[in-house]
Amino acid sequence: MGINDFIPSDDEQLNKLLLFTAEIDKMTAVLRRTVLIDKSRRENDAEHSWHIAVMAMIFKDYFTGTPDLGRAVMMCVVHDLVEIYAGDTFAFDKEGNLDKAEREKEAADKLFSLLPTEQGSMLRAYWEEFDEMETDDAKYAACMDRIQPLLHNTLTDGHTWVLGKATREDIEKREEVVKQNMPKVYEWIEKNIENGIQKGWIKNC
Repeated sequence: MGINDFIPSDDEQLNKLLLFTAEIDKMTAVLRRTVLIDKSRRENDAEHSWHIAVMAMIFKDYFTGTPDLGRAVMMCVVHDLVEIYAGDTFAFDKEGNLDKAEREKEAADKLFSLLPTEQGSMLRAYWEEFDEMETDDAKYAACMDRIQPLLHNTLTDGHTWVLGKATREDIEKREEVVKQNMPKVYEWIEKNIENGIQKGWIKNC
């Protein structure tokens, strides 16, 4: 059984929506370096996207701007779809991040073209807005994307920090959007960076 068993309808637009829905099931096979909090296995992209989408529904009071929660949640859900083709790029892989934008743009061209024009353009617009990180909605969604893996690290012995040989500078750079837009949360982040340094999970440089 598989995609070859798909029985089309007599509505071409409906077929595109159904086939796209089947295609994005591949997100469950895209593994991130972050592990689940119980350390049983690596988290996948679909789980990460769901997690930060729920977070976006509840952390608004700590954001200094005025994000539209609906738009922010949609960005959280869409932001990693291109990794179906581009793969997950580890946050602390400096070399891998050099061509990330190019790889993800090619993936976006391929993925969003599977949809009817209107829906494809809509999802791509959310993805691009998230990446540009200029609107309140995008900054808020990006904060969720930064806080969630950091929380996991604090509860999994600094798993990806250790794996990526992360430095204080690496983490502070990655969490800059939180510092600028969610200062109270960043106070908590600073405490955890210090704790990570003390425990040897983070390099103090």
